[in-house]
Parts: sequence; structure tokens; C-alpha cells
Amino acid sequence: MKDHPVPHLAITNGQVLLNGAFETGDVLLADGVIAPDAHPTQRFDATGLLVLPGIVDLHGDAFERQLQPRPNVAFRHDFALAETERQLLGCGITTAFHSVTLSWEPGLRGAEAWRLLLDALDAGRPRFVCDMRVHLRWEAFNLDALNMAIDDIGQGRVHLLAFNDHTADIVHKIQKPAGAKFADRAGMDVKAFAALANAVAERAPEVPAALDRIAAAARARALPMASHDDDSIEMREAFAARGAQISEFPVTEDVARFARTRNDATVMGSPNVVRGKSHLGWVSAADMAERDLCTILVSDYYYPCLTAAPFALADRGRVSLAQAWALVSENPAAAGHLPDRGRITPGLRGDLVIIDPATRQPAATFAGGRLAWLSATGADRLR
Repeated sequence: MKDHPVPHLAITNGQVLLNGAFETGDVLLADGVIAPDAHPTQRFDATGLLVLPGIVDLHGDAFERQLQPRPNVAFRHDFALAETERQLLGCGITTAFHSVTLSWEPGLRGAEAWRLLLDALDAGRPRFVCDMRVHLRWEAFNLDALNMAIDDIGQGRVHLLAFNDHTADIVHKIQKPAGAKFADRAGMDVKAFAALANAVAERAPEVPAALDRIAAAARARALPMASHDDDSIEMREAFAARGAQISEFPVTEDVARFARTRNDATVMGSPNVVRGKSHLGWVSAADMAERDLCTILVSDYYYPCLTAAPFALADRGRVSLAQAWALVSENPAAAGHLPDRGRITPGLRGDLVIIDPATRQPAATFAGGRLAWLSATGADRLR
């Protein structure tokens, strides 16, 4: 698909988000980018609609449910990614960092699944319209896979590195009723999984050196880095010292405030905003965003919330829709080291989502200058 000429498009008479404010106007797309002028072969009438930069999702793991919708029920990675792309584009997400956990756990988050997903992404890139990237969630105790992960970083197959450590939590929960989900996900019985988890936990003295090695590999590739579930200022400082300038899901307001004093990006989940609360009982993402303690919203586990969250924030009356939209476009693009997207500016990628303000649903999505997704309502506007 990407070998074919990209048509020139005109999106006309929409409410276009430009430089932090909405203006009535046209946007031209030519040769995959936003163009100052063009001779369009197609026109999309955006009268009464919002024309917004395409959404950049730095952290989304909903694709896991396409791979394994139920324990021990798996689908091919190419099949699952095709369905994932349809969902992403239908939500206006034009750049997606798939948060792929590489853990010591077998099954969905193990080394074999990691390799299959990377291979499927590489094979599918000529067909994909959404720019699907790899956010490596590195489990700190996964020492046996360290060299493989470093090799993949060196080969350019990873686009963001996040430091995760769920081992202590798994060891704590595995003997409790709620802990069975970990064994199910790994495709093991609880007793065998508990033995594995305890054996892994005994290697704690080796972890700091491994973290230093993988962080050095990421710095060598100039990758953005994040620390996950920062629960203390000391934890944030330790990972910042390794080069992580993104704090993902800070557990407390104090940690988020400290990160912002360093000018680090702070990430929270859009489901938290749309639902009005964290599913874990942590701080309110909406409240944090209104006080500049959250600078980026991500889909986390549910793609549609990333489209809805800026409207939910604007409804609260403390930030405008234009300000809220930066949390899903301009800010994540900057944190993800992607200066070619996130704004509607000539020369940047032609990534746009057209939204009906009455329904707050996308009417069309343009990715890489190409019409990538179209609703039934949007089809009536295409000429």
C-alpha cells in the first residue's frame, strides 16, 4: 500500500486546531505531509467538524486482548495486529506505541511471544497505515532475556524503553485467590508458577547491573525512556539518573510534582479521566492534568478513552479542548522523540482525526497523508 502514490487531499471548512486555538479553514495533504498548497484529487467537507492532530499513544496494551482474549486462547500475531490497527484508526490514533511486556513469565509476556510480535510488526509495516511502534516494558528481574532485549534495541526494533518491576507484587499475590490470573496468563498451574516466581525473586542482587546495561543500550540509540509506577521520589531520581525522562503512572502527587520540577513528562491513563477515577484507587488524572502534574494521557488498557478524555477534561471547565488535546498529540509526540507529528503544521506528517463535536466520535482519520479510516457519516462528506 505504501508503495502506491499518496493522493493529494483537501480537508475543507473545518474547525482546525492551530497553535492552541481553533480557526475555520482548510488543511491540505500532499505526498504524506501537511502541505502549504496542493492540487487535491479528493476533498473532505469538514464543515461543522473539528480537525485535530492525530493521536499519539505512548502506552497501550489493549492489543494483548486481541492476542489472548481468554486464558489459553491465542490468535496469530498478524491477525491480532490487523484487528488492533482497525481499532486504533477508528479512535483517531495514528501513532501507537504497543506496550509489550518482556517478562520472565512464560506465555503472553514471555520471550517467545516477544519475538513473534516483533516479527509480525516488521512483516506488516509495508501494509500498516497506523505507525505502530514498540514500547518495551522491561521487567527488571528478566535477567535471562537481557542480551536478547539489548540486541533488539541495538537493531532499532524498540522505540521506547520503560522500566517495570512487578516481581515482588506477583510473589506477594500468587498464593492468594487473585493471584491465579498470573498463572493463567503464563499457561501454568499455580504451584509451578509460584515456584518459578520465587526462584526469579532470589536473583535480586543481579538486577541493578542489568538495569544499568539496558539503560546504556537505550541511551546509545537515543531512545526515550520511562519509569513505571513511580512510588517514591527516590525511585524517580534513580531512573532519571539512568536517563528516563518520563514518569509513567506516578503513584502519588508528590512524585508527579517532583518529576515536573525536573521538567520530566508525566503519563497517566485516559480511562482514569473518562471514568472519573483510577481503577487502582490512585490519584485523579483529570485533577493532575488541570494542575500540569500530568502532561500526557495514554490509552493504557482501552483505546476509545484516548479520544474521549480531552472532551471530558474540557467539560470540567478548567482547561480548554485545545489545551486538553495537547495531552494526546503534541506532548506525547515530543516525549516520544517524534518532532514530525502532533501538530497541524506544514511539513509535518499528514496525521489528522476529524471529529463531530455533537457526537464526539471520529468521522475520518488520515494517517501519513492517506485516508485511513472513514465512518458512514464521513463517507457522505468525501468528494
